[in-house]
Amino acid sequence: MHMLASWFRKAWLVLAVAGIVILLDQWTKELVRNNIPDYTSMIPIPALGEYFVFEHVHNYGAAFGIFQNQGNFFIIVAVIVTIGILAYVRYLPTDAWFVRVLLGLMLGGAIGNVIDRINQGYVTDFVKMGIPGVYYWPNYNIADSAIVGGVIGLGIYVIVDDVRRSRREKAAASTAAADLPAGVPPREQPE
Repeated sequence: MHMLASWFRKAWLVLAVAGIVILLDQWTKELVRNNIPDYTSMIPIPALGEYFVFEHVHNYGAAFGIFQNQGNFFIIVAVIVTIGILAYVRYLPTDAWFVRVLLGLMLGGAIGNVIDRINQGYVTDFVKMGIPGVYYWPNYNIADSAIVGGVIGLGIYVIVDDVRRSRREKAAASTAAADLPAGVPPREQPE
């Protein structure tokens, strides 16, 4: 019981963010399914015209329509990602709240799209953005946005954290070298 309580203390933020993403994702998809006929569109914000459209499509692939007709594969991948995230949370330092938010975005997005695949055999996508007559980004949904936002955010976090760690190590090495008595060479560190 203690192990589960310890895990939950570290996982509650991931679960809360994932829950919010799942609720928003499923709610918006339900609104689209009930109000926009399949493969038709509407302009939700007239001032944006054709630059921002809600177009109800069925996605049998991955995010943004890639890898079509691989439904069961994506369910398996989402289950593996879910297990991986939930297992990894216990190794995070207690102050890594930002990483927990990013993991929650990815977890919620993965589960949101799996719910569609299990219930309907496809994912409901509806957000369409682009430049009319030039290019439209493939349709997507809240879950896709959460996954992509979480992955990009985590990538940026890892890069920034690596730069910070490198600077701290260099500062510590120069401080240690400055503390040596005069005439004593610093020990070389292996690379």
